[in-house]
Amino acid sequence: MSNQELVHAYRHLLRWSLRAVQFSKPARFVVRDSLRAAFRDKNGTLEPSRVKATLWFLESAATYVGVEHKIIKNLVHVRYIQKKSTGPWRIRAQTLSKSQQRALKDPVYEKEYEHFDKTIAMLNNTMNLCLR
Repeated sequence: MSNQELVHAYRHLLRWSLRAVQFSKPARFVVRDSLRAAFRDKNGTLEPSRVKATLWFLESAATYVGVEHKIIKNLVHVRYIQKKSTGPWRIRAQTLSKSQQRALKDPVYEKEYEHFDKTIAMLNNTMNLCLR
């Protein structure tokens, strides 16, 4: 893809993502940050067919409060919680008690988002989307 097509894809995805989350305060920042990270990824590829399908999905989520809207809402909520839990480590370590610090070293916490990420990957493969 050319540079102009890349910019257009980014702007369209951002515009429809913001409409899908209805410009709500924490969600719009999560959408913006995840979209930036996806476009800055050196190993990422951009397929026009996936972008088109994702734009249709986001348009449907913005227009109707149906399954698409609920998927986007839950995806953004999980990413917000995930981002919030990986904040500055010193502040987190100081505010947590000793038992909570031991619980964070538990192997379950290391893989807590693995199943969710696999589910999103299967949704992307099934519907030819590019959600993250």
